[in-house]
Amino acid sequence: MSIRSLLRRLSFRQILRLTGIMLQNPLLIYPTLKATRRTMIICDLHYGKAHHKNGKANAFRHALWNILICRTTFRITKNKEKSIAWTKKITDLHEKLAPNKPIETAMDLHNNEIGRKYFLDLTIGFEEEMISFLKENTQKAKKVTDIKEILDHKDKLIYLLEM
Repeated sequence: MSIRSLLRRLSFRQILRLTGIMLQNPLLIYPTLKATRRTMIICDLHYGKAHHKNGKANAFRHALWNILICRTTFRITKNKEKSIAWTKKITDLHEKLAPNKPIETAMDLHNNEIGRKYFLDLTIGFEEEMISFLKENTQKAKKVTDIKEILDHKDKLIYLLEM
């Protein structure tokens, strides 16, 4: 979903909330949008349109999105915790503004969190190495069929559908 089509679906109250968050850290808006765009380019390149489904490619996309937002905002904040807090705020808000079924939302929130954990653990400087690391972990992702199962995979990416 494009940013423009998402904005059209928002209520006035949701737009105000989004604006408020953006005004809290205006210097982080551009890096966040840049990371979002880069995420989509990488996912399209590696997975085609499969990352729009609820399979392993979707898990990859959510983790990558969080890593890239953290990395691009860290260049400004110079503080990992601040970058992680901003990324969580933005990606959690995205899940609220573009709602899915409860299990899909839970999966996305979980994979977002895993991406932020990977950001903390990664000392990899090059994008290619980061993508390889993330693809390896995507292959180890666990399939879940119930929200309760997500808790069993605290350190692994998860997905819903075999692709």
